[in-house]
Amino acid sequence: MSSLSRRAAAGLLAGALVLPFAVAPAVAADTPKEIRIDWATYNPVSLVLKDKGLLEKELAKDGIAVRWVQSLGSNKALEFLNAGSIDFGSTAGSAALVAKINGNPIKSIYVYSRPEWTALVTRKDSPIKSVADLKGKRVAVTRGTDPHIFLVRALLDAGLTERDIKPVLLQHPDGKTALIRGDVDAWAGLDPMMAQAEVEDGAVLVHRKPEANTWGILNVREAFLKDHPALVARVLAVYEEARKQALADPEGLKKTFMAVTKLPEAVVEKQLKERTELTHSRIGAPQRESILAAGLALQQAGVIAPTVDVKATVDALIEDRLAAAGN
Repeated sequence: MSSLSRRAAAGLLAGALVLPFAVAPAVAADTPKEIRIDWATYNPVSLVLKDKGLLEKELAKDGIAVRWVQSLGSNKALEFLNAGSIDFGSTAGSAALVAKINGNPIKSIYVYSRPEWTALVTRKDSPIKSVADLKGKRVAVTRGTDPHIFLVRALLDAGLTERDIKPVLLQHPDGKTALIRGDVDAWAGLDPMMAQAEVEDGAVLVHRKPEANTWGILNVREAFLKDHPALVARVLAVYEEARKQALADPEGLKKTFMAVTKLPEAVVEKQLKERTELTHSRIGAPQRESILAAGLALQQAGVIAPTVDVKATVDALIEDRLAAAGN
């Protein structure tokens, strides 16, 4: 373990890791032979973590392998978590909340970004100039993701619902292609595909609301956290190393991002420089408030049943006693 990850992990274990479900070493679950963790282009820290092999270096001495799985959206990460095919997954906070309400046994444990990663997107020649203009229009969207939730909230603010539009259910990259090709009238976009559509195709962000983008959140399967709390703390300590490296070396982050995505520099800079903040890692009150606001808006829109106690579910979702060193 590097000196930084040693110190960070020690801090987590000595202070923040005071968990009611932590078990004594004598009865702890066997150490897993492998951890499964996702990487995603909407989670730049995961790209640094994977590229530099930081987790592999940390866990090698214990004989624990690392298997990386790409998530194309929060919905996919949540599917993988629910199926037990990954242990850690990257999502938006609002998407994690909806999944928790639907019975996905996860805990949100870390912040990897404060993004403006979604907006409503149209073609440059589109007559659509506002959310109200979406009435009756075909809108590409990926259900169970922050862009979907952003769309629902935008419609609500405009006095509309999903019943007033024609949702076209596509994964994010396919939504972008459908928009540019003219198969849909608008798209609930996600970076970096959204930035690519702007730079390469002149697409227009017809509706932006940064505060309605919920935080980038790392989640863990509840069972994995219960069985291996010390290992989860070590993973977060290494995640924190990667975040700090990304902050200290933005050019290196950009190069890593370009190498993985094969996107041009102008596209990557738009996402990383204009719409991604990596200065937070601690999951706490700001994330709780943002996720709660999204949940209450979805309940008002009829997406979440009126019988659901949204606040109680947010409380059950967030595990803030695993806070890594940071803001």
